[in-house]
Amino acid sequence: MEMTATIREQMEEFLHKNEMTINRFAEISGVNSGTLSNILNGNRPISMQQLDRITLGMGLEEGYFYELYIDECIFHATPDWRRLGPFLHRCAELGKLNCLDKAVRMTMDNISYSPLLFETAEFFFKEGKHEAAVLLYKSVAESERFQHSERLALCQYRLFVLELTDDQDANLQAAVYFEPYVDRLDEMYQLDALKELVNLNLSLHRWDKVDAIALKMGTKATIQYQHIGKIFKKQEGRNKPLIFYILYSHLIRATVCYECGDYEKALEFVTLYEDPTWIDDPDYEEIRVIEQFKEWAEANKYLYKLMAGDDDLLVDYVDFITDREDEIFLGLCSIMIAANRYQLDVDYILDKFKKYIVHKEQRNHIGKIIQQVTADRYTRLLAELGIYYLNTNRYESGLEFILDSLENSIKINSDKGMLRCMGVFEQFRPYSTNDLQLKYKYLVKDVQILNNKKIGTSIGYR
Repeated sequence: MEMTATIREQMEEFLHKNEMTINRFAEISGVNSGTLSNILNGNRPISMQQLDRITLGMGLEEGYFYELYIDECIFHATPDWRRLGPFLHRCAELGKLNCLDKAVRMTMDNISYSPLLFETAEFFFKEGKHEAAVLLYKSVAESERFQHSERLALCQYRLFVLELTDDQDANLQAAVYFEPYVDRLDEMYQLDALKELVNLNLSLHRWDKVDAIALKMGTKATIQYQHIGKIFKKQEGRNKPLIFYILYSHLIRATVCYECGDYEKALEFVTLYEDPTWIDDPDYEEIRVIEQFKEWAEANKYLYKLMAGDDDLLVDYVDFITDREDEIFLGLCSIMIAANRYQLDVDYILDKFKKYIVHKEQRNHIGKIIQQVTADRYTRLLAELGIYYLNTNRYESGLEFILDSLENSIKINSDKGMLRCMGVFEQFRPYSTNDLQLKYKYLVKDVQILNNKKIGTSIGYR
């Protein structure tokens, strides 16, 4: 096998081919001629800055020598963070993640690098270089897997957040794996970690787990609020003021009651977050949180009473969300559930809000709703729309929505969504067109393929 020429050999070939002196190349590359001479003679290692200048001077693309640099200047040289650190940063900047991963793996035996790799991962995380950060977090977590350290726990927290997808099955596994690490986190990270777990389990409809984690989050936040002075109510590392986690705990526990059909208990929880008079001298950020929860409380009082059968409140609820664009998408989901439960005519509402029946990022006054929750709600909305049209004998429109919901259920790997849609379609199959039946056939094939992946079988389809 022909050996690849080293960086130094390729430099020498370049100089020879172009009949160029070291002094001339020094002028072109910006690297001191004495330094170049020592590099070519093997008397001096190449720094990252020098490597990039040499590469540019030779007219090559950025990062051209990085694979060789790993072997020559990292693996076969004395380990030196002064070379490795800048190399990782440049790999992240250029998107050369394979090189970054290879270099990091070569250093895993040296546990003294673990804190430095972690600090670099945190830098990448804050800079939005998430793919690079994931590789470093995984490396640190692997090297410290037996240490039970706060650093290990924070790595697992970052990985949990960064690796979430629309796949509900994968997200469930991620939640189960991460949860034991929460109590090992530094106190300033625990509340946000619990909030992330609450939201993810919310999208998975694990109501008992949602309630338990929300209670734990609220208890921890309350203890901290009671024992930490005003100056520490918003600590560095925590995304929101302490009162948010207390109020959010009550809101989520109300949501659990609502989803389980206990509307009276849900309304009791609403009283705990609609007017929190116990908050002492709130600052500007806390006032924003309080106002948002007051708005949610008003919306949810309408919703819970509506779902309990008080359909006279439908008009008031529609008027309420009309003036609050952030509430319309969620409101539509709830209205369609109520319409199907109590056979309500909501055609005028659908016409009024038709432009909101789309899947897009949902936000409120204090942040954005996580993608996993939005995807789940959108899938449910499509199903409820389908059922509504089917119940009013508009079969083609209804079945189109059901198939759209089935397609989205497949995308997010929602077993519950897939079963719901397939059951409805089979019930109304006699009313379907040939085109709808053909689309259904292909979607069912996708469901079967997805299921076979889960159970580890392989079946051919025609």
